[in-house]
Amino acid sequence: MNKDQASGNWKEFKGKVKEKWGKLTDDDMQIINGKRDQLIGKIQARYGYEKDRAEKEVSDWERSNKPHW
Repeated sequence: MNKDQASGNWKEFKGKVKEKWGKLTDDDMQIINGKRDQLIGKIQARYGYEKDRAEKEVSDWERSNKPHW
């Protein structure tokens, strides 16, 4: 996957991420920018989750949405 494809995938999935985790801000989304580890960290920060819980939520979401990080 090239950079343009990755960028396009993130644009596609960004809306779905915000639907799932509505507490994430537009600034958070810019920082995440398609990076899985950043998404997990921001979920931890906004929701007060432990890392394991945030990772599980992201893994479950990935299974149903098939993003390409």
